[in-house]
Amino acid sequence: MMYDAAREAQDMAKTELPQTTIEVMDSQTATPSEGLVALTAARAAAEGKDLAEVVGVAEKIRDRVSAIILLDTIRHVYRSGRIPKIASQIGSALNIKPVLTISRKVNFSGAVRNRKHGIKRLLQMMRDKVGSRPVHVAVTHAYAPDEAEKLKELIASEFNCVEMWVCEFSPVMGYACGTGTVGAAFYPED
Repeated sequence: MMYDAAREAQDMAKTELPQTTIEVMDSQTATPSEGLVALTAARAAAEGKDLAEVVGVAEKIRDRVSAIILLDTIRHVYRSGRIPKIASQIGSALNIKPVLTISRKVNFSGAVRNRKHGIKRLLQMMRDKVGSRPVHVAVTHAYAPDEAEKLKELIASEFNCVEMWVCEFSPVMGYACGTGTVGAAFYPED
């Protein structure tokens, strides 16, 4: 949806700003992974790289960035139309906390019974993808700043973070994932 809207805006700009070159790239991901892609592209532009080089850098990061998200409850996933109502009701009754990964698409990667186990799983999944390489990280949350700070501290204590920041989910992502959701988007350096 957003990609299509950006393409329409690009077409409109061609007539009103014919001397301006606009490149639209599908991030194929969601916040905060998009933020990591955008920041990398902005840095390349600030270094004086031309548009083709900036797009190339952004595509390279887009292809490497991952996100792992721990939902506090499964009921919001039903609300967004991703699972049947009965699965939501059973999951809520059992206090299931889904773990989702985002790497070009959203994937259900398992479920845990409490936040502590979910954070352990998230960290293990990061270890498996990053190893000992330096990593760029964006910790994210949906109305859970204290939990996000705790996750940030855990990640900082275990990984060689080149950069790390905390951000809130957008309202749309907060609606789809629900209050209490925490996660991390990241990509390792080469």
